[in-house]
Amino acid sequence: MRQVAPVGGTAVQDHVALAEIELCGELIIAASAAEDRLSLESIDEVLRVSEGREDQEPED
Repeated sequence: MRQVAPVGGTAVQDHVALAEIELCGELIIAASAAEDRLSLESIDEVLRVSEGREDQEPED
């Protein structure tokens, strides 16, 4: 007899993994829409990395 996952849910959602998948999707969309390679600044903008960097003080 074959075992089947119960209906209604034992699925676990990994919110970090889902966020990473969403960011990868956004990056793929941006790369496919670009005429040339994305610059590092463009990648940071898509991934919203620069928002966190602006708040940090430069290290000496």
